[in-house]
Amino acid sequence: MNFLTFKGGIHPPEFKEATEHLAIEKAIDPSVVAIPLQQHIGAPCEAIVKAGDRVLVGQKIGEAKGFVSSPVHSSVSGEVKSISMMPSVTGGEVLSVVIESDGQNEVDPSVKPKGKLENLKPAEIIEIIKEAGIVGMGGATFPTHVKLSPPPEKKIDTIILNGAECEPYLTADHRLMLEKPEDVVFGLIALMKAVGVEKGYIGIENNKPDAIETMKKAASSYSNIEVVALYTKYPQGAEKQLIYACTKREVPSGGLPMDVGVIVNNVGTAAQVATAIKTGMPLVERITTVSGNGVKTPKNLLIKIGVSINSIIEQCGGYVGEPGKILMGGPMMGLAQPSDEVVTTKGSSGILVFTGEEAEVPEASACIRCGKCVDICPAFLQPLHISNYSFNNMMESAEKYRALDCIECGSCSFICPAKIPLLQSIRVAKRYIIAKKRKQA
Repeated sequence: MNFLTFKGGIHPPEFKEATEHLAIEKAIDPSVVAIPLQQHIGAPCEAIVKAGDRVLVGQKIGEAKGFVSSPVHSSVSGEVKSISMMPSVTGGEVLSVVIESDGQNEVDPSVKPKGKLENLKPAEIIEIIKEAGIVGMGGATFPTHVKLSPPPEKKIDTIILNGAECEPYLTADHRLMLEKPEDVVFGLIALMKAVGVEKGYIGIENNKPDAIETMKKAASSYSNIEVVALYTKYPQGAEKQLIYACTKREVPSGGLPMDVGVIVNNVGTAAQVATAIKTGMPLVERITTVSGNGVKTPKNLLIKIGVSINSIIEQCGGYVGEPGKILMGGPMMGLAQPSDEVVTTKGSSGILVFTGEEAEVPEASACIRCGKCVDICPAFLQPLHISNYSFNNMMESAEKYRALDCIECGSCSFICPAKIPLLQSIRVAKRYIIAKKRKQA
């Protein structure tokens, strides 16, 4: 069997064996949640509740204040204790609604089924997705309703679901496809109807043969849905690389998937769309893989949004010794957390705990000009040159070398024998260039 793929990429150790065969468990209900008013790319929400209010599960507590934004909802029923600044998963602090649970999990009356999919119009589906606060659940957290609303001149003919889950350790999407394949397919059909397209793909890496077979069976009655077996390689799940693997279309430099007629969503996002239509429940919980040598009992947990990392680790038996590093997300693109008091968000696909020895950062040495970073770059860049320009504050030159095309997968840093922090320096250049463009605009 031929497996589809893209040029470049790397093969990091998978480390999925600890959780890939573990069924999803429902996490213990938290006593307190702190729900950030910004869990998405775009404008933060505005709180529409105040301290002392009683809120219910699924009740909207943050209103989106812009097109590229997404509302947030309460994941528990209980009393709002405060609206205050709390540690953010992306660094710094974020305004959050702190709710003390009453343990009753009383559901808001607004949460009810939206009717049969065949009776819903495309605009109604997009509005349901918007009001449910659904964002990219693979970690990018881009508001889904925005993806489904391309400019009129962009003709979309294909939707691809990302089931690659190419990050090491993470198995949340794998378990979702095994345990709720019908929801993934239902969500894909809904997304296709919302945009008016006839062709859908579900891309899954070939290290998940059970998921490939399960999804093929679930989609067997739909001739316009193709389950695609992908070669296991990182970053197979990146949008542009996934599009090329499935369709052989190349997104142009500086372009977006819609420029080649494609919209990409995560399988978790599709399943959440199914939940929003079938039950009316907005995005208030998600599946998260908890793993790493620094946690006693790795698990795949269904957790409520706004639960602290330390609360989740307790449910996994606690730490193994003193944690050296805690990551939210995968080891390649995840973010190191300054404290285990940081809470989970809509994009928390994984919580990884590493021991002190594993967390040690190797000392960089001089570049040996091996060219490995160029060979494996899935965006066809020259990472070393962009990195050098960044280190020397030559940001205009970094831009000329297409720094903004970097997808920040971290492959270059992983492969570099000199252990040069290529990704980190390229990120600095990207942030500078983007900030300058915004200032000029």
